[in-house]
Amino acid sequence: MSRRRADSQGSLGPDDEVMPYSDDDTDDELEPSSEGEPEELPGAPHAPAEVRVSEMGWKVKANDRPYHHLPEFQKKVCLCIKKSRYSGNSIKTYKYNVLTFIPLNLFEQLRRVANLYFLALLILQIIPDISTLPWYTTLIPLVVVLGVTAIKDLVDDLARHRMDKEINNRKCEVLLDGRFQESKWRDIEVGDVVRLKKNDFIPADILLLSSSNPNSLCYVETAELDGETNLKFKMGLRVTDERLQEERQLAEFDALIECEEPNNRLDKFTGVMLWQSERYPLELDNLLLRGCKIRNTEECHGLVIFAGADTKIMRNSGKTRFKRTKIDELMNYMVYTIFVLLILVSAGLAIGHTFWYEEIGSNAWYLFDGKNQNASYRGFLSFWGYIIVLNTMVPISLYVSVEVIRLGQSKFINWDLQMYFAEKDTPAKARTTTLNEQLGQIEYIFSDKTGTLTQNIMQFKKCTIAGRTYGEPTTAEGVALDRGRPVDWSWNRLADKRFEFMDHSLVACIRSRKDKDVTEFFKLLSLCHTVMVEHNDLGDLVYQAASPDEGALVTAARNFGFVFLSRTQDTITIREMDQEMTYEMLALLDFNSDRKRMTIILKFPDGRIRLYCKGADTVIYERLAPNSRHKETTQTALDIFANATLRTLCLCYKDISADEYEAWSRKHKEAQLAMFDRDSALDRVYEEIESNLLLIGATAIEDKLQDGVPETIATLAKADIKIWVLTGDKKETAENIGYSCSLLTDDMQIHYGEDVNENLRIRQANRRNELPAPRRGKKKPAEPFFPQPGKNALIITGGWLNEILYEKKKKRRRLRLRRLGKRPPPSNPQDGQPMDDYEKELRQIDFVDMACECEAVICCRVTPKQKANVVSLVKKYKKAVTLSIGDGANDVNMIKTADIGVGISGQEGMQAVMSSDYAFAQFRYLERLLLVHGRWSYIRMCKFLRFFFFKNFAFTLVHFWYSFFSGYSSQVAYEDWFITLYNLCYSSLPVLLVGLLDQDVNDKLSLKFPKLYLPGQQGTLFNYRNFFISLFHGIFVSLIIFFIPYGAFLQTMGQDGEAPSDYQSFAVVTASSLVFIVNLQISLDTSYWTFVNCFAVLGSIAIYFGIMFDIHSAGIHVLFPSAFTFTGAASNALRQPYLWLTIILTVGISLLPIICIQFLHKTIWPSVGDKVQRNRKKYEMEMQEEEKKKPPAFQRGRRSRRSAYAFSHSRGYADLISSGQSIRRRPPARVGPQDSIREVPQREAENI
Repeated sequence: MSRRRADSQGSLGPDDEVMPYSDDDTDDELEPSSEGEPEELPGAPHAPAEVRVSEMGWKVKANDRPYHHLPEFQKKVCLCIKKSRYSGNSIKTYKYNVLTFIPLNLFEQLRRVANLYFLALLILQIIPDISTLPWYTTLIPLVVVLGVTAIKDLVDDLARHRMDKEINNRKCEVLLDGRFQESKWRDIEVGDVVRLKKNDFIPADILLLSSSNPNSLCYVETAELDGETNLKFKMGLRVTDERLQEERQLAEFDALIECEEPNNRLDKFTGVMLWQSERYPLELDNLLLRGCKIRNTEECHGLVIFAGADTKIMRNSGKTRFKRTKIDELMNYMVYTIFVLLILVSAGLAIGHTFWYEEIGSNAWYLFDGKNQNASYRGFLSFWGYIIVLNTMVPISLYVSVEVIRLGQSKFINWDLQMYFAEKDTPAKARTTTLNEQLGQIEYIFSDKTGTLTQNIMQFKKCTIAGRTYGEPTTAEGVALDRGRPVDWSWNRLADKRFEFMDHSLVACIRSRKDKDVTEFFKLLSLCHTVMVEHNDLGDLVYQAASPDEGALVTAARNFGFVFLSRTQDTITIREMDQEMTYEMLALLDFNSDRKRMTIILKFPDGRIRLYCKGADTVIYERLAPNSRHKETTQTALDIFANATLRTLCLCYKDISADEYEAWSRKHKEAQLAMFDRDSALDRVYEEIESNLLLIGATAIEDKLQDGVPETIATLAKADIKIWVLTGDKKETAENIGYSCSLLTDDMQIHYGEDVNENLRIRQANRRNELPAPRRGKKKPAEPFFPQPGKNALIITGGWLNEILYEKKKKRRRLRLRRLGKRPPPSNPQDGQPMDDYEKELRQIDFVDMACECEAVICCRVTPKQKANVVSLVKKYKKAVTLSIGDGANDVNMIKTADIGVGISGQEGMQAVMSSDYAFAQFRYLERLLLVHGRWSYIRMCKFLRFFFFKNFAFTLVHFWYSFFSGYSSQVAYEDWFITLYNLCYSSLPVLLVGLLDQDVNDKLSLKFPKLYLPGQQGTLFNYRNFFISLFHGIFVSLIIFFIPYGAFLQTMGQDGEAPSDYQSFAVVTASSLVFIVNLQISLDTSYWTFVNCFAVLGSIAIYFGIMFDIHSAGIHVLFPSAFTFTGAASNALRQPYLWLTIILTVGISLLPIICIQFLHKTIWPSVGDKVQRNRKKYEMEMQEEEKKKPPAFQRGRRSRRSAYAFSHSRGYADLISSGQSIRRRPPARVGPQDSIREVPQREAENI
């Protein structure tokens, strides 16, 4: 029944159920037809695996370490240095070691242009002819900046060292010198035989040889790979199972494995084992992947095939990208702009000095310095002198201040108790300190589904039996209640006490045993499944389900009195209301994605033969008998369940006569033995028996979302953040979750892959038919894909994604054939293929434009690489800031590709967390991370940068105005020590605290008004416009600071009859005015006042005066006469009331225009934040009242839609059960009735 994949034109399109093969770039992935051979027919027999051995370049010899170091397995690393192509098993994520830290860290820091610039300045200041400032004015800030950054880098790298050491030093038993010895993971090599025990993590990609279970069956939990906690099974080859159980046999094992090269395909492995002159094919079911956990298997043995960096989980982790924020990039461009301004200003002043010296300097005898230098040379020296004097335009402390602010903001995220998940004792964790403000600019979120939006826990919520619906809060007498209490299961000692059900009437009905339909309903649930059962050490039963849905249904039956106890190859034993019954299993017809149903045929103890079937309503209703009852009422209940986004399943049965079964059984055996088209033959036989069924009822299971997911998505949508779900799940499952988490709503028009492909094909054809226009130049705006009003959503599968973006292996095949000349390049505009790379790029742009017009996008059945590709497309063509969130190894590539990567922690799988930038335990915390911490971080950083540039311009440009009165001679306007300490002590703390603590509104109002997030997305708080405003503000303040004291000092007489108009007094007055203005200006810009802010402002001014009086004292001048030359200047100048009035006038004139502008701006053109601030008290009172009221219940959708779990259910354990391979050779005797029969916990399978 599988559908073939055809070309784009007139095709049915790719199979939505199939995960596309897009992750492997090797030639062996090309389809057989790629070489021009006819395509394989659907039922044709497959060639044995050994046919392709020649293409397999990876060879592993068991128990033979020297073999893998032979010259033929060496690869060149550098020049003549070679190393083995087989990776060791240690992993390395750190950057530095003891020897490389200082040189490598210095090299990295000096790659930052500003640091290199200041190093060059330091060298210039050593040259006496150029230097106008002492060398320490640059050295001290540079050493502080490099030192603080180096310490931060060291702390980060030590954390990476610890993590690597913890993983590499895990213990494992390795077969060495004929016996198993404990060894560290890092010492494991390819070809080693290892022994693993229950609950061990798998250290490498290992070929399963044998296990303590029958037929070398081994159960693994793949939570670290995909976030799913339900078990998968692996199986060793029969030959290794039989011959490799003892330590001696394993030591003598000398097979040669030939297999595919290391790759990132989690769903594919092919190879051949050559042992004792025989060849045995290997497949994925024989391979245990690194990162998985051994469950329910006491002991197993395996051969290491891929180690360390070659393992599939490491190959899937993608390339680690250096992430930088938009503000970082903007800041660098602004520093370059300052460089240009600095050079232009210095050049202008140097030219001024040249002319001044020619006209005035050379003619003034009292200015002769004894140097015979011409005007041009003096101008050249003046240029470098002004480069040094004006160097503070490029703020050296900017970068270290930014790092300190980011570190503080990261700590606030770590300390946020509202993002702490007490259930798992998991706090939020900022794993990087460089991206905080980017959290305030997110436009697109790409989320995984399983374990991220959902808990991967299924709960039996409702059911309909014989036309009556159960599940609402009801008394035992059937009276409906508004609020009920859960059923008390004390009457059933085998019940799972965690199972909650609110309808007491169903329990009363089943305990009365009067309703045969109810009895039959739960009997079917306890018998018709592929759940497997094991006894643990305490004699309790443990259930293993192929999916959480199966476990939920069997657990529900158990609680209602029908307990599944055990099974063998051909029997099932259950306890029916305290009576143990064994049924003979005649046939088990398993689920698959085409059948969407499962059937079991049983022989009852009294000889009756009955067929039980459960499946999707769409397939069950087609097979019901005409006289089947309750069809209409059940359909109505199904629609209600589906509207509530519950996963539904129909249950039915029919009785079969012995003759009818015998005739069917013969046909079944013939179909099983068919050599050709076996699947189709079996399907025809299944159809024959699965007919004329009688409907019993239907179940409704809830795929439990994490708490707060719908509300979080709704809030983020109000903040104009678009959420795309990228999942490997089936289309129906993803769509249902889309509805249940409010990502999809009933008023949305949903477009599927075929619609998208057709729209894009039409757009492409129209573009081809238009007159050819030059590719460069002004582009006309593209027409919208959905011009009609209304909301749109996109649901597309991985197969269609490849089809649309030409990213499928079929593309490689066409290119290869074209290269071989077997097929001409496409010239027909209707063939649906790109004419060239430019057209392919346009197609990708069209797809991104169409997807971005939609309110919601869901990509299902996508591979890890496709997830990363989708993120890359949006980043590339929309220039948008993206965030990816996931919890499994299949999300790592996506997490690394996005601008921000978030890992969901607290699960079994921590691979995503290790690759993420931020980690927390619940999806709902994303709302607080973005709307509170992200927004605050962005606002703080923008305010900090605007003010930092302003204060440096105001400080530095005073030298520029002073140069007009000093012959452009590179003379400084301040004292040398003031220049050194201005950015370190006098003005750094208040602005640093604004960058750390400021908030325009509190966290509750930030969440209440998501529109406050928009300025960050639009980048309105810090851009070139803001930069030039800061520049002109600095120019204005520097003019005031220089010219008001200059005017006041002109022709002035002090109280003591002396003129205070000396250079040193002028420097003290300008410096004092500057310190007051800068600290009062930051006070005006502070929105959130604390004691610390107040202390910082007053403390900075106090520190300035304290240090200045010390530096200007006679005592320090006596000790260091050449370094401290302003003896008594401060005390002399500041005792003059006239100069204090000058300082007050300067400060007042500088601040008054700013106060007026801010007042007018907030009154006439208030922003959303200003409005919220103005009405803050009112909103806070409203929120207090709302908290007292109970929040309204979440409203489900109203439109009818299918929600069958059968659509998404994967193939179960039927093959294992019917083959008997899962049944123990010597089953332990069951000790009486179990007091505690527990289903495997889906979140933490401790007993498996």
